[in-house]
Amino acid sequence: MNEHDVFDKRLKLRHLHCFLEVARLGKIVLAADVLAVSQPALSKTIRELETLLGVKLFKRNKRGMELSRYGEIFHRRASSSISELRQGLDHIRRAKQEGEPFLSIGVLPTVAAQLMPEAVIRFKQSGRSTNLHLFAGPNTVLLERLRLAELDLVVGRMADPSVMHGLSFQHVYSEYISVVVRPQHPLLRAIAATAPVNGHGVSLNGIEKYVVLIPTRESIIRPTVDRLLMTHGINELPQTIETVSDAFGRNYVQQTDAVWIISNGVIAIDVAQGKLEEIPLDVKETLGPVGLTTRADKIMSTDLQLFMDSVKQVAGDLAKSQS
Repeated sequence: MNEHDVFDKRLKLRHLHCFLEVARLGKIVLAADVLAVSQPALSKTIRELETLLGVKLFKRNKRGMELSRYGEIFHRRASSSISELRQGLDHIRRAKQEGEPFLSIGVLPTVAAQLMPEAVIRFKQSGRSTNLHLFAGPNTVLLERLRLAELDLVVGRMADPSVMHGLSFQHVYSEYISVVVRPQHPLLRAIAATAPVNGHGVSLNGIEKYVVLIPTRESIIRPTVDRLLMTHGINELPQTIETVSDAFGRNYVQQTDAVWIISNGVIAIDVAQGKLEEIPLDVKETLGPVGLTTRADKIMSTDLQLFMDSVKQVAGDLAKSQS
């Protein structure tokens, strides 16, 4: 079991809530009162989170708790994720109160761009008046929301089997990891000069000279990216940016000589439009199952079944177009 598996299974929303309150109030005693927990319990939760991340999130001084440099980085991500979830839950509560039919769908960013727009179009064409609430976020957070019945469905890569208890996964298609750069990138010219065939013999040697964008450590595809790099003899990259923001990755790579390693679904449209170009690697070993995760005990509504069918149809069409 690697460190990413442990991180995925042990990180809980309570860690985020406690971290954010301590950061906001600057004192354990004040945050404990707001959260209605004991001070020792809150301190233990903060220590657990710091252990999971492997860094100190706070600097402790006479005035209380101050965010460390790592704490400031984590705070930006944690606060935005919780804010998005709260807004989504508010929408759901209002819809329930007004009696509107709705589905709450969690979507990994790695599959949202290519698959979901067409799936939503097809679902709407079925004539259903159901409102859709789409949430993009990390796999760990989405699965926890699913377990709490705050989501009806998660569309994305299958999680580690050890965290799938009580959940049901339907495989829809398989997706590989892509390594992309801007058109006319120096790496492409170097590869073209050696004239490899179908990715066989193509090496990632040389990417150490460039900034490399890779998924964050908690991302579900990060272990696959790490294995891909290791197969090319790359154990360390001197210049990396860890991000799951497709908007940032897309714009940054188009404007610089950076290299982006990401799920193919994120950049497939950009490649088709000539905005990005794939390095022609042999990536069959990076294939991972993408599909539909629901609670194993959930009774499928007609709306949910229709939406899942729409996703399957779009995935089937994509597979045919790529074959």
